[in-house]
Amino acid sequence: MSLSFYLWFILLAAMLFIPVSNLIWVVSVRRLQRKLGTTLDSKAVHGQKVRARFISLFLVALFSWFFNLWLSSANHG
Repeated sequence: MSLSFYLWFILLAAMLFIPVSNLIWVVSVRRLQRKLGTTLDSKAVHGQKVRARFISLFLVALFSWFFNLWLSSANHG
């Protein structure tokens, strides 16, 4: 794998990190609010944000790796 593969991998992962983490955060906060039946305090919301960032880091890296792998194999037959 070339240097360009790793550069595109990092660029795609960086571009997707914030939207994906925000999406996971919103879904998890709403799910927890529905489960508890009340609104969350700021400490719980911050905890969900940390959790969402951790999860999205792995999801985005995995997606970016496989997407770039697919693109590089499609270019080289």
